[in-house]
Amino acid sequence: MKVTRQKLKNKMPKIVINLVVLVSMLLWIVPTVGLLITSFRPASDVVYSGWWTVLTSPLKFTQYTVENYKAVLSSGGMSTAFRNSFIITLGGTVIPVFLAALAAFGLSKLHFKGRGFFYALIVFMLVVPTQMTFIPVLRLYNKLSLSGTFVGLWLVHTGYGLPFAIFMLHSFFQGLPDELFEAAHIDGASLWTTFIRLAIPLSVPALASLVIFQFLFVWNDLLVALIYLGGHESVAPLTMRLSSLVGSFGQDWHLLTAAAFVSMVVPLIVFFSLQQYFVRGLLGGAVKG
Repeated sequence: MKVTRQKLKNKMPKIVINLVVLVSMLLWIVPTVGLLITSFRPASDVVYSGWWTVLTSPLKFTQYTVENYKAVLSSGGMSTAFRNSFIITLGGTVIPVFLAALAAFGLSKLHFKGRGFFYALIVFMLVVPTQMTFIPVLRLYNKLSLSGTFVGLWLVHTGYGLPFAIFMLHSFFQGLPDELFEAAHIDGASLWTTFIRLAIPLSVPALASLVIFQFLFVWNDLLVALIYLGGHESVAPLTMRLSSLVGSFGQDWHLLTAAAFVSMVVPLIVFFSLQQYFVRGLLGGAVKG
């Protein structure tokens, strides 16, 4: 009897942790489920009843409709905004990730004077508020005619994303054994070959995690795009288009929820495609060797 009580006592912390995780998960997912159900409900039902009323008869398919999604997708400028978001996010992810990989590899595996100072400077840039850069960068962009262009926004997202990207990849590269790169150097491999054929393949988990972070940040960005692109529909991303829906259809929650889930499709595809590397990439720099 005492042994059973002791085992139960030892399991109590684990049970409490599991309950906390379960409750936290439910609190996190319930609003999302509510939005999803609302996006498939007719406007009249959304106005007069809550989404949870669907749960009384969830298999009654007559209470669902896809008209909300048709209305959102057929609205003017939505396809252009979707294309613009994809172009902006592609450049705003690939460029900083590649440059960060180069910088992190150099700061972690190359020995040169001032390496510690440059790394400390990059870490310091993590605490600089993004809002402080808006006015000076925008003035410079106006002089260089980069305002309202995809290239200008790529450069901005590269500048804002590099400090965290370098910090994250530096920790991962530090964990890779120096002997491996020294052996490649002895065998005659150039620095570029070592980076491309050794560092990049070994850092796929970290790169995948960084791609997820950067992709989600750029795809969901509204403030930076609004400042550097303006409100012109030809270059406006999906987030700006959704913000105009909020202004135009402030009471049409069924349309807003449908539009929100349309914008979530691409990030979900990216996340689930790279999720096998996500945890490994996050923990890759925690242990050396």
